[in-house]
Amino acid sequence: MKRETIPELKAQAHEVWRLSLPAILTQITTIAMQYIDSAMVGALGANASASIGLVSTSIWLIGGIIGGVSAGFSVQASHRIGGGDDRGARTVVRHGLVTGMLIAAILAALAALISEPLPRWLHGDEAIRADACAYFLTFALMVPFSQLNSLCASFLQSAGDMVSPSVLNAVMCVLDVFFNALFIPRCGVFGAGLGTASACAVVSLLMAAQCLLRNSDLHMRRKEKDTVRGAILKKAFRIGFPVALQEVFLCAAMVVQTRIIAPLGAVAVAANSFAVTAEGFCYMPGYGLGAAAATLVGRSVGAGETRLARQQGNICTAMGGLFMAVTAGIMALICPWVFRLLTPDESVRALATQVLRIALLAEPLYGISIVAAGALRGTGDTFVPSIMNLCSIWIVRLGLALVLVPRLGLRGMWIAMAIELCVRGLLMLFRQLTTKYYEKYKKEPV
Repeated sequence: MKRETIPELKAQAHEVWRLSLPAILTQITTIAMQYIDSAMVGALGANASASIGLVSTSIWLIGGIIGGVSAGFSVQASHRIGGGDDRGARTVVRHGLVTGMLIAAILAALAALISEPLPRWLHGDEAIRADACAYFLTFALMVPFSQLNSLCASFLQSAGDMVSPSVLNAVMCVLDVFFNALFIPRCGVFGAGLGTASACAVVSLLMAAQCLLRNSDLHMRRKEKDTVRGAILKKAFRIGFPVALQEVFLCAAMVVQTRIIAPLGAVAVAANSFAVTAEGFCYMPGYGLGAAAATLVGRSVGAGETRLARQQGNICTAMGGLFMAVTAGIMALICPWVFRLLTPDESVRALATQVLRIALLAEPLYGISIVAAGALRGTGDTFVPSIMNLCSIWIVRLGLALVLVPRLGLRGMWIAMAIELCVRGLLMLFRQLTTKYYEKYKKEPV
């Protein structure tokens, strides 16, 4: 490395950290909300926890589609803001909101329709099906608000405002505690879902107000009128569809994974759910840096700063691996204490601790995969990374799981998961270092 580049790299690393910190705090509040839900439901017993764990992967599947819609439009917004086209960015925002809410309405209706048979399709125990159905139904009601929140938060981030989404998600965490305390004693597992849905609804409206009324780049102007722009929708589809399809197939794989685990019994399902929740602590720097990478790279690409964009993507990716190694080390030490907070069931706590520590070995490379995917998304490169991710989870993880779970139980699943996360990290690192998308972007006036 040339000596004269060191100050520049330090400056870029500082900028990455400045943008990442609010996004990391957002992740903290998100994970805290999951911990709160798990702890409050965990107090109801292993069956209550297992009922949520059973449908959690199906919830992530729909969440992946929501994220893909947001990515398709927010990447375009960041490109236009980086190129100085704020008017074009607002046009993208309007197209994104209309399209996103139409898709969300369809997803909500479909989720409500399948809420009753879903636990049966997933081979859940008879004792947990009713609660699983009720929890998933409340999620279905929340989908439009989740989409609104995701879109507006991603638009704010594309404009460089990482603080507002962080603050508002912290508010959602507080509201979740309040609503859970109100509803869980009266409605049990259904009350947990209702509490989370209520908190999401309130914050999504606040997020929309911040994006559409207060942000200097994005707030709507009455005099601006737009017709439907096919180019925006086409590009949103090209960027967002691979992201959404990836998440659908990743979560479909998680549903298959849940079906593999379900016959192991309520203790295994609950332990798996708690371990996944606890592992979320390690994701915080990864997803925070991934959001910063998408913003920084997208704006630099839009401004035509190819070398700077690639440099920012590489710095973010390296930092993702480093920070997730640190959080994995911390979690390895404190996870027994964390599980004591989440559930009173000793057998669930012991199994969750064992399997989580297996996966923590793979967190540095998982961090690289998360952040590199964010940087690539900022360039508009989503198709090949999605294919890489799908091959990794369907061939490596599920293939190993089918071999290991019958022999090792839940531990076998988490060994397969750890190996697959390492493979995924190496694939994403290779793509980040070799992609041509940093040079491909051409400014497209609206």
